[in-house]
Amino acid sequence: MVQQLEQLKTPQAPEIIYPDSDGQPMADNTTQYRWIVTIQENIESLFAANADVFVAGDLLWYPVEGNNKIRMAPDVMVVFGRPRAIGVPTNNGKKITSPPGSV
Repeated sequence: MVQQLEQLKTPQAPEIIYPDSDGQPMADNTTQYRWIVTIQENIESLFAANADVFVAGDLLWYPVEGNNKIRMAPDVMVVFGRPRAIGVPTNNGKKITSPPGSV
């Protein structure tokens, strides 16, 4: 009986790891780096009064859930309807879930 129940269990999909780094540099030179930081900080200032606007610089992003091969790291990313991050969030290779009611 126990053996039959074990056979009926739904197999769990393996946990997908979403790496924090793609091994690529943030910028090719210091001028490009300064522009990325300047643009990111100014966009943050522009939306400082909006708690539901998330601005990030060089954040590794996985647009297709369940696929860690499709990824992007835009120089600056603005996400409307997403709470602003405090500090430097890290996912340590785990999926970051959206809070209820968020995009």
